[in-house]
Amino acid sequence: MSIFVVETYVIRPEKQAEFTAYKKKWKKFFAKWLKELRSYKMFAQMFGGNYGGYVEMWEFESMAECEKFFNRLMHSDYTTKLQPEFLALVVPGAYSMSVWNPVE
Repeated sequence: MSIFVVETYVIRPEKQAEFTAYKKKWKKFFAKWLKELRSYKMFAQMFGGNYGGYVEMWEFESMAECEKFFNRLMHSDYTTKLQPEFLALVVPGAYSMSVWNPVE
């Protein structure tokens, strides 16, 4: 059964251009990591809600695969280089991460 990690956040309005530059670095860093996922999607708020809102959905084969992936990620350069840069772009208190499983 699949597991979905869902991240939601809002980018500060004055940081939108910096976020565009950050996404390029992010894609380069995660190019090798995304192959381990079942699927990955990123959505931008289009209408309603909060301006600058984003949702990212990471699909894993199982909770064990999810834990393995994030354990490796947290011991990589991501936590010292990309994550602090990302968090500086996000509206304080607007970030959340949750794990979902499909209901059958």
